Amino acid sequence: MSALAHKTAKTDLRVFDVESVRGDFPILSRTVHDKPLTYLDSAASAQKPQSVIDAIRYQYEHEYANVHRGAYFLSETLTSKYEAARETVRQFVNAESDREIVFTKGATEAINLVAATFGRSLSSGDEVVITGLEHHSNIVPWQLLRDQCGIVLKVVPITPEGEVSLSAVESVLSKKTKLVAVAHVSNALGTILPIKEIISAAHAVGAVVLIDGCQGIVHEHVDVQDLDCDFYAFSGHKLYGPNGIGVLYGKEDLLDAMPPYQGGGEMISNVTFERSEWAELPAKFEAGTPPIVPAVGLGAAIDYVAGFDQRAIAAHEDDLLKYATEQLQALNSIRLIGTAQNKTAVASFVLEGAHPHDLATILDRSGVCVRAGHHCAQPLMDSFGVTATVRASFGMYNTREEVDVLINALGRAREILC
Repeated sequence: MSALAHKTAKTDLRVFDVESVRGDFPILSRTVHDKPLTYLDSAASAQKPQSVIDAIRYQYEHEYANVHRGAYFLSETLTSKYEAARETVRQFVNAESDREIVFTKGATEAINLVAATFGRSLSSGDEVVITGLEHHSNIVPWQLLRDQCGIVLKVVPITPEGEVSLSAVESVLSKKTKLVAVAHVSNALGTILPIKEIISAAHAVGAVVLIDGCQGIVHEHVDVQDLDCDFYAFSGHKLYGPNGIGVLYGKEDLLDAMPPYQGGGEMISNVTFERSEWAELPAKFEAGTPPIVPAVGLGAAIDYVAGFDQRAIAAHEDDLLKYATEQLQALNSIRLIGTAQNKTAVASFVLEGAHPHDLATILDRSGVCVRAGHHCAQPLMDSFGVTATVRASFGMYNTREEVDVLINALGRAREILC
């Protein structure tokens, strides 16, 4: 089960109470099709607390300007808040330096940044290792790199339960392995991978490791120094923050050695028509006007989440997953997809005789929001012999009562479809 326990220096932590938490998220009070909203799609994008909404609105209403470039009050004020957000992220993941925190527009861009920059150091025949449960964002960039420079892309197989064993990873590693890129938590199944052990095994053969942390950052304790990962990528919108903002953590020596990802303003220290010189980290990888206000919003989201005892949030989410799993297993014709022992708050399933898209559409009429499709993990779906699943994913604001709403709606949908 999940073991979220982010460090925080706060001593005045707010007691976790789900009803109080729900009051912090304005959208949860609305109705859909004259039914109370039951939002079970946080793995796709989490809802936003009022404090994040207020932080974003305040910047646009009172302090908006471009950052780093203006010698006037508004620019200096927002520059300070933008860089303060970087420090908030640094503390949240326990990076050694804020030079190791690069703001991107999302985790997809963060992974592509590594593929396009670190990837330039790879040669034909070098091996990149991924697993069978990766999101497309951690598959396609490596395929593009393979087609460009002839690397070999190797895939670690998964078990019928949707797990990735350390021994399976070790069997694929070799002296030719230059990069291992794996999810911390599967977006489609909720499987938690043994990333610390994978990182150690990869380092033993001299490989660099990138962790896709989109789901891990929300549900798991992330200490990049303890993990010893080389790169860790995540997005803001799954962490109760705004969209349009992501983070790439990278070890400073690696980032220093990598060429820029994009060219333009801010990422340079000097430009002539003959040559350009790059700015210091992390500006070297933040060309152009950055996602200024989204970064501030991400900082506010982290402050919100870190204001609670993280173990209490983890226990609540684990209880929801256990309860939902039990209730789903009790329904006839439901098949759970992904039954790993070590999981976080995702329940993926199919209803015999019904297409997931039809099922999700009917659930919507009961106010229930779930995701239906391949979840940007088509190879994973293929391994289970399905084209799509219905995915219910839980956040800190969900309740057992909402699981009951889902189960009752599934019962009605089964009568209609089957």
